[in-house]
Amino acid sequence: MYGWHGWEWTLGGGFMGIGMLLMWAVPITLIVALVLYVNNQSRTTRQPETATELLEKAYARGEINREEFLQKREDLLGAKNTLPQK
Repeated sequence: MYGWHGWEWTLGGGFMGIGMLLMWAVPITLIVALVLYVNNQSRTTRQPETATELLEKAYARGEINREEFLQKREDLLGAKNTLPQK
């Protein structure tokens, strides 16, 4: 049996439905994959903060005073020099 405009419902409707699904699914899938890729890249390229950077931030926020900052920085920098080299 033929439908509108001479298309057979079993063939024409099925192929057009698959084509319409692909027309929307492929670009949406690519956009989602690109967003996930970019988001993951920004996480993996960021370097972890060093102990000295954390100490500087604590001092800048006023969590420790100058004397504590200088003492702890000296401890950290002195500790780096005494650790065995790999």
